[in-house]
Parts: sequence; C-alpha cells; structure tokens
Amino acid sequence: MAPEKIIIDTDPGVDDILALLLALSASAEEIELLLISLTFGNIDVENCLRNAVSLFHVLEKELEWRKAKGKPLGYESLRKCKPIVAVGAEQPLDEQILMADYFHGADGLGGVHTKAPHFTPEELFRHLFHSPSASSAPIPPENPTPLPHEALFTPSSSPSHLEILSQLKKNPPHTVTIVAVGPLTNLALAAAHDPETFLLAKEVVIMSGTIDMEGNVTPTAEFNAYADAVAAARVFALTSPKPSTTLPPCVSLKPYPDVLPSKLNLTIFPLDITTMHLLNEAECNSITSTLKEEGSPLAQWCGVFIHATFRKMEELYTAEAGATEKRVQDVDISLHDPLCVWYMIMRGVEGWKAVEGRDIRVDATGQWTRGMYVVDRRTRKKPTVEEMGEADEVEGDCDGWLHPLGGNRVRQMVESPEGYKTTFGRDMIRRIFL
Repeated sequence: MAPEKIIIDTDPGVDDILALLLALSASAEEIELLLISLTFGNIDVENCLRNAVSLFHVLEKELEWRKAKGKPLGYESLRKCKPIVAVGAEQPLDEQILMADYFHGADGLGGVHTKAPHFTPEELFRHLFHSPSASSAPIPPENPTPLPHEALFTPSSSPSHLEILSQLKKNPPHTVTIVAVGPLTNLALAAAHDPETFLLAKEVVIMSGTIDMEGNVTPTAEFNAYADAVAAARVFALTSPKPSTTLPPCVSLKPYPDVLPSKLNLTIFPLDITTMHLLNEAECNSITSTLKEEGSPLAQWCGVFIHATFRKMEELYTAEAGATEKRVQDVDISLHDPLCVWYMIMRGVEGWKAVEGRDIRVDATGQWTRGMYVVDRRTRKKPTVEEMGEADEVEGDCDGWLHPLGGNRVRQMVESPEGYKTTFGRDMIRRIFL
C-alpha cells in the first residue's frame, strides 16, 4: 500500500511539534512527509523556524544515540524521505496579528531554548530560507556554514505558499493531502495565487474552529480560526459550488474566478473532537522517564516543554480563584494537532465518523464573533435547483443559506474510532519515543 503523501502547514508550538514527530516517526508505508510549511501563529515565524530546525537537530542526536545503544532507530518515514522546510506568512491577511505565546511561551516551546540551550543548534541556516519581509531578512554570514549533506531536511528559498503549489504540481493530481494545524494564511495565499493548482490537493485536513463547544480565545472562536479569519473563510469558500457566495471581503487578495474546475475536499477537526483526545502526564512519564535517565536527547528535549505545558494547564484551569470542579481536559493536554496526523495514519481504521457537506461559514468581520464557525441550525428544507427556477434567493432567507448553489460544503469530523480518546495519547508517545 502506498503511503499517504502529506504537507504539514504549521506554527510549531507544543502540540504542533508532537504532530510533526508523529508524522516523522510513522512507517515508510504510512506517511511520506513532503513539506513542512511554516506560518506565524502560536509564535512569530522566526521562532517557528528555530523550533523546526531544532527539531531536526534533536532528531539527528536521537538517531545517533539509538544507534550507539543498539536500539531500533524508528523514524522510517523521515529516514526514507527528507522533508522540505519552507518559511511562509508572518502575519494575517487583513487583520491584527494574534499569537498564543501566553500559553506556549515566547519561544513556542515553554522556554526550551533557555532551559536546555544545548539542544538548540548554533547554526539555524536562516540564509538558506525565504525571508518573509526584506526588512527582516537575515544577513548571511561572510562564510556561511553549508547545510550538512546528511541533514534530515531540505531548506527552501521559496515562500511556503509557492512551495505548496510546487509540491502539488510535482505529484500526480489528487495524491497529496495538506494537513494544516495553524492559521490558514499560507493556504489562502496559495489558493489565491493559483486556485486551479491548489484544487489538485487530494484533501485539506485542518485543526480549526469550534461548532458546539466554547472557543479557546473568545467565547465563540478557536485560536487558528481567529488568528486569520479571512484566510479561513477564503479556504472554506473553495468548497462551495459558487465560491463568491461565501467569500469574505479581502483587501490584499483578489476574488476567485467565477468558474473553477472542482471543489475543495475539506475536512475539519474542530475543538469538539480534538479537546477530548488527551495526553495524561503519568502515562507520558511512565514511557519517557527512563529514556530521559538513559540519555535520550529526544526525551530530554521534549520533556522540557511537555512538563511546562502540564504546569501551564494547571495554572490556567485549576488554580483559578473559586474553581470548584476540574474537568479531565483541564489538567491533561488535549492533542489537537496530533489528532489530524493520527487520522492520516489511521484513516483506514473503521470508526471515523463525519458529517458530510455541512454549510459552515467563518465570520471574518464580526466585532465580537471574528473566527466563529457559523452553521444553519434552522430546520427549513433547502430547495432543489429545479424548484428554485429563475429565483435568486429563497423567500425569507438572507445570505443564501438555503440556495442550492450557495454556501460551503465542509466535512466535519465528529468521532474517532472506539477507544481512541483514551489510547491515542499513549500510542502517540510510544511511537515517538520507542
């Protein structure tokens, strides 16, 4: 069976790094990671690049350590196919920038670069990457250190959105899935630049939004959707038979053509499903503690920011004045981003359940509802095209919610296979560290 070809678009904070490790530790038959596309989000894109390069630096040390100890190397996917790393958007399309450094730390990884500086490489090879803005472009050193031949990744001098399009062109149509676990700015830029090529993606799988749960940055919005609501709305619009019906106002990007060759196959993992897939601290420690004592670079590096995240969860949710009741998701780590990668690895397992074709729209302009996922909860029946005849809209309906050619067509994942809520965290840790 051929592996799933994937692109991961990410803003490497804690759960993003776990998602990347999960993909890289997959078997060669499960995943072929073509590209890691970096965007602003949890932190600024400069820190995202530092975290990504540090990840590969630590993995190099880990593979050396495992070989010296006579342990199985693992990480077949990584050893078979070195992914490209590209740097992308440093700010949202038309909105004020928001970052989640309050949760992930200023460096995105709970202060790992100061707490364990020996795991941060001295040379980040910034001169080999695209720089989002000329004003912030790094000055190449007089004698720049070349990337080692045996390096585990390939740097790209192209911006992320162009590298995404390049990968879609290089591979057969509808064979590459984009897994986006940060703000959707890079995807929106790629789709605006060349929508026909962007629609060659097999599927776009995103961790974004919330439907029936409370938001995590506002009462109604999840961070990734809020951080660039315009970008999210533009990506969602590509699922519509008529994208103009849900396309948001955008100063920086032009509208899509009236006629496109196909609709985007979009699958969303909102907070409703990701929040309940948990990593328990005791279970995590039972697998990693011995490895840290034995000298595993990966276990020691990850241990810093995983420990910091558990402490942050306690600080935010269980130490609040007047708190009388703890929910398990308030003291464990919710595996929001890794669940999307787990889906790519385990999508053939029976038990994944989704609601197909939901008209979910992203509010890009609301004063209090920016990034909110809006769904039509009315029970009115949508007429057929034949029943509509020459009418432009359904009587008593505004904004085309009931028009048969209007609105988005989104696949909302609502349930994982039985037992995954309690076993996924353990299985993920075992794959990454053993």
